[in-house]
Amino acid sequence: MKEIFGECHAHIIMDGVNYKEAISIHKDSINDMVIREHLKAYQKLGITFVRDGGDALGVSRRARDLAAEYGIDYRTPVFAIHKNGHYGAIVGKGFDDMKEYYDLVKTAKKQGADFIKIMTTGLLDFNNHGQVTGTPLEQKAVLEMVHIAHEEGMAVMSHTNGIYGVQTAVEAGVDSVEHGNYIDEETIKMLADSDTVWVPTLVTIRNLWGCGRYEVETLKPIIELAQKNLQLAWRYKVKVALGSDAGAYMVPHGTGLLDEYQAFVDILGESDQVCCWLRAGEKKIQDTFRRPES
Repeated sequence: MKEIFGECHAHIIMDGVNYKEAISIHKDSINDMVIREHLKAYQKLGITFVRDGGDALGVSRRARDLAAEYGIDYRTPVFAIHKNGHYGAIVGKGFDDMKEYYDLVKTAKKQGADFIKIMTTGLLDFNNHGQVTGTPLEQKAVLEMVHIAHEEGMAVMSHTNGIYGVQTAVEAGVDSVEHGNYIDEETIKMLADSDTVWVPTLVTIRNLWGCGRYEVETLKPIIELAQKNLQLAWRYKVKVALGSDAGAYMVPHGTGLLDEYQAFVDILGESDQVCCWLRAGEKKIQDTFRRPES
């Protein structure tokens, strides 16, 4: 990896092996030793920027406190925000109505969040190709959530998959779309015409190849569609940044970013143009996802 990029999507509370056990380590009290080991993994590779996706226990906030010791500019939403009954409890706090959502935005801001992270859809449904688990949030709700966060001066990171979900998030004006699986050319054109940065986290699926958890026949079409969509994103000059979802299963902290960069190289080739494209996306993330001035 000639270029050293920042990690634009990580979860320091997770370990890439067993998320339940990793989270349990911090359940009674935050374990600084574990956080420091993950930070050392980034430091060892010269990675000096990390944007976390948040957690429910305050681990990413503590990581930000410690990160300066390792020369790392660490950003976090503190916790992600999801609608109760929908995906997201694993990384944050839930709401039932917009008043509760607004209260959570204010709480995150009070706790020093650098930005707001929202969850608008579920995950890939590995049993049904092209489908996303759960029910996506309605367009009206996403529009209001983004509006509230922006009114508070906070950028919005959005966990979103599927055509409907991503198009809704882009129309709402989210500042970044995370994952964005199962989208199409029309959606990619919408991304290109927007100010939204796409962080595709390719290795959350690619690193599962050969691990035994899923059959090749299950993973192959997901990987092929993601490859096609990245090629389209390059063609239409979508704003894209590297983020591996470090901490997810089979995606270690530090080296997960190297894997993500290699995935881009495998799909697009290694060139100065691709590096400049990724560098521009990372800079937009760094410039946008920062704590508003008091």
